Amino acid sequence: MGINVTTSVQERYSEGANARQAELCCPVDYNTEYLKIIPSEVIERDYGCGDPSQYVREGDVVLDLGSGGGKICFIASQVVGEKGRVIGVDMTDDMLDLARRNAPIVAEKIGYSNVEFRKGQIQDLKTDMGLVDEYLNDHPVTDSASYAALQNKMAEIREASPLIADDSIDIIVSNCVLNLVSDQEKKELFKEMFRVLKPGGRIAISDIVSDEYSPEHLKRDEKLWSGCISGAFQEAEFGELLEEVGFYGITIDKLDQTPWQVVEGIEYRSMTILAWKGDPATEYDKNQAVIYKGPFKEVTDEEGRTFPRGKRMAVGDKTFARMQKEPYKSHMEFVEPLIAVTEDIPLSCCSFKERTPEETKRGAEKLTTDPSQSSGCC
Repeated sequence: MGINVTTSVQERYSEGANARQAELCCPVDYNTEYLKIIPSEVIERDYGCGDPSQYVREGDVVLDLGSGGGKICFIASQVVGEKGRVIGVDMTDDMLDLARRNAPIVAEKIGYSNVEFRKGQIQDLKTDMGLVDEYLNDHPVTDSASYAALQNKMAEIREASPLIADDSIDIIVSNCVLNLVSDQEKKELFKEMFRVLKPGGRIAISDIVSDEYSPEHLKRDEKLWSGCISGAFQEAEFGELLEEVGFYGITIDKLDQTPWQVVEGIEYRSMTILAWKGDPATEYDKNQAVIYKGPFKEVTDEEGRTFPRGKRMAVGDKTFARMQKEPYKSHMEFVEPLIAVTEDIPLSCCSFKERTPEETKRGAEKLTTDPSQSSGCC
């Protein structure tokens, strides 16, 4: 690429931690009730393009990727409450200093402390760079031997004290940061997000996307990269990458009509995208079915299963439970068997088919209703 993306981004956001840089942010309407207790220097040095905190729920364990001065973390801390927890990850020391010195102020105002800020790269959520810094203070790298020792220490840190543990997070949020990761590392970033989420966990990401792919000469421009332009996802690419690493239910919840910036005719605008992590446990056939209600003739999910409108389609117990939650529940009707299936029969690759009413009623007595006993008309 010809530029060091990490270095140029850190330098730009280091400056942004000390003086507001208006060109780094889009206009965003946050819930003013949550802003009242957040110190003004945090609000003034916030660089975002959306409000992913609105998808956080009470009691969640929240991970904010690229937490900057901590604004989204401090909003989330109020939403999750005393039983929830918020972790912010950032690589820029000046931003971490800004967030950490304001955390006690926010905690005192809300009456509890549930936010912490950790140093790390969002595409490598195993390496705690705070621990690496501590090691380097006493073991500076001066030759190949000390460099090898550093590599060994980092491997030890990743294994024994990962920055974010596997399957530990309820929701990942991020606000205009994922685009700052180099193209070569973006897939690794998505894999790391998938790794740290609990089964059934979710993401809510606000970021800049482009209607066309950014050409190479824009990607070589350091100022455009650190300014959330050159590293932006193409709008369809975002969801494709999430699907590729295993996310499901991928939903574009917001796509701004008006571009934030236009460069050489390419439109760059804010998008908020939602997705969920599945449960890898074995799925069992319990004679359950779902009916897609429309409005389309049929829809196809990430696993290639097609749901025609109005037809009972056989699904396993995990899928049946999943579809009773967001983002599917308003699009489906759910059919339970009249006689519960207690046997655990693993779902086979051939099990996705139309489920006949006879199957869902298997084992039940064939009744005939008496209209004279009805309490009202149909």
